[in-house]
Amino acid sequence: MSKEEINAFLGAGTVYQGRLSFQGAVRIDGSYSGEVLSDGALIVGKDAEIEGALNVGDLLLSGRFTGEVQAKRRVTIHKTGVLQGTVRTPALIMEEGGQIDGQIFMQGNSRGME
Repeated sequence: MSKEEINAFLGAGTVYQGRLSFQGAVRIDGSYSGEVLSDGALIVGKDAEIEGALNVGDLLLSGRFTGEVQAKRRVTIHKTGVLQGTVRTPALIMEEGGQIDGQIFMQGNSRGME
């Protein structure tokens, strides 16, 4: 995914609480607490800290996430990514060094997981 495709960016030092809904891709490098709803991609930078519930098309995690993730297509955890909670996705990609502490539920598609 190229940077040109990112529709919004919450930079380092940004603190946000609430509900975020978007199309396309959003990158978070700051701190976020709440709910995220999108068919698009959520990109979590290596210094980001997120807590809450995610219902997205794709999650690309390089930072820390605590909560529940439901991804329609895939979850990618990079080597600096740490996920604590529940993951529901049809596809999980994890680099060496990435961490998951919680439960993982995988099916052929996520429609049955809603």
